[in-house]
Amino acid sequence: MAERYRKPGSGGQSRSDKFIVYGLVIGFIAWIALPALDRRFGWAPRLPPWVEAGGGVLLLGAAFFLFRSFSDNTFLSPLVRIQPERRQQVVSTGVYGVVRHPMYLGASLMFVGGPLLLGSAWGLLVGLGLVLLLMVRIVGEEKLLARELEGHEAYRRRVPYRLVPHIW
Repeated sequence: MAERYRKPGSGGQSRSDKFIVYGLVIGFIAWIALPALDRRFGWAPRLPPWVEAGGGVLLLGAAFFLFRSFSDNTFLSPLVRIQPERRQQVVSTGVYGVVRHPMYLGASLMFVGGPLLLGSAWGLLVGLGLVLLLMVRIVGEEKLLARELEGHEAYRRRVPYRLVPHIW
């Protein structure tokens, strides 16, 4: 639990990742506020009910991938860093056998599904921006893991998709 509550910039995290984390925090605040304000003040037309229902389905998928990624990987951390003090090793079971970054998949589903459920086009734009920021983070994280985590290269060959199966 101590690892999961580390502050950005501590414990060997790269400077660029620290800025990405701060961007995610600011974006997350906007992601929470904008859909509520959009819905309240009607800044954009409401989305069709079937789209809102689809957002609820995406949130169910988000809950699954977020919960499973935290339970399957005891090394999971909000910071991109290697944990030599805990003898970090590659985790390739459970949802990590489907995509290499299931926590980010869950977060992406949440960032898109939440605004859809609320019928907020503006919230959806913020959510898509957060997904793009996560994708940038994944690229940097993969470079670090390939360089410093033993067994990661074999894992990349075994699980070829970073975020979305059969796409990326």
